[in-house]
Amino acid sequence: MKKLLFPLFLVLLGVNAHAQQDFFAITGKNTQSIDFKDFRVINPTTGTSGAKIFTAESSPKIFSQSGRGIISENRNSYNNSQAVTMAALAYDPANNHLIYMPMFSSNIYVLNPHTGAIILVENTVAKVSSCDINSHITRMASGYDGNIYAVNNAGTQLLQISKEGGQYTVNDLGIIKDDPSNGRNSFTAMETGFGGDMVADSHNNFYIFSASGNVFKVSTKELKARFVGKIKGIPEHYSVNGAAVNEGGKVVVASAKGAPMYEVDMGSLQATKLPGEEGLHIYDLASKYFVNDRISSSVAMTDFDIYPTKVDEKYINVHMGKKSVKGSIKLNIYDMAGKNVMNDSFTIKEGAGDQKVFLRHLVSGAYIVNIMEESGKILFSKKIIITE
Repeated sequence: MKKLLFPLFLVLLGVNAHAQQDFFAITGKNTQSIDFKDFRVINPTTGTSGAKIFTAESSPKIFSQSGRGIISENRNSYNNSQAVTMAALAYDPANNHLIYMPMFSSNIYVLNPHTGAIILVENTVAKVSSCDINSHITRMASGYDGNIYAVNNAGTQLLQISKEGGQYTVNDLGIIKDDPSNGRNSFTAMETGFGGDMVADSHNNFYIFSASGNVFKVSTKELKARFVGKIKGIPEHYSVNGAAVNEGGKVVVASAKGAPMYEVDMGSLQATKLPGEEGLHIYDLASKYFVNDRISSSVAMTDFDIYPTKVDEKYINVHMGKKSVKGSIKLNIYDMAGKNVMNDSFTIKEGAGDQKVFLRHLVSGAYIVNIMEESGKILFSKKIIITE
């Protein structure tokens, strides 16, 4: 029996190490106000912190996207990569980058956590004013479509940050308004809706957590925020400042006040306290996971489907319903520039089940998968994102 303990320990260690590599936090110093300390890895299972990636004392090289060269920044301003007012972070799994914005600044920074290199994305789209608390960007997350989304305190700007052809672009998607059913739980009011963080689900909806623990579901199509409920099981005056989804599809929330982290079930909004450190001042959390991703990828499929769409195991499954065509099927994969990067074909046999397709040499990034008849007629298309 003892011989099994060591291999089992290695397996469990490997699982935790994998989870820890894609869960990140902005932590701060033990002060009354916001005071950036570092970006670090977080283990969402044990509630403990890991390696520090980038700190307030780091000496970074900042590459300006618009200036096309290395620049120096004023460390005493709000417009720098190590500004003290840091509270919005997202993880871009397709490129393995951390995206963040200082609260009092319109600057967007892209950090490579392995090399420490930083790209400054200057833009005139984000309208952040240091004297207007409504305009401060406090929530940011990776969307299921591969873009990064950010929202200011009052919901008057929903930003979409995209990468195309090696360049980052920023779009203002509009103003998020309260759903009429919200009543007193207003998304746009300071006491019920400001601050906090956001996460995405597998349908590219967003759940925004206010600092007070209120949860709003936001549709990017309708630009409406619907009050879902208030987190249960956290202390009365707990300040929710960070939120990110773990591997199980649940949300981990954290506080800037040095309180413990909690795991929240999104169905019941019931929170369970995590073990680990209670002295961490966490301003934001980020991960590559999505609410209910594993559940939604395997149910409610139509005649055709491709799953998972977030690929981290080098294969996808092609689902064919009972009414689907029989015989030879072609599969073509294109990158976002339209280049054909992979072709495959297989024969559909009745009762054979879903077809597993290995992606072989494809690198991290977004792709379009086309399923076609032998004649070339496209039967189904879907976007996937390879994260490893």
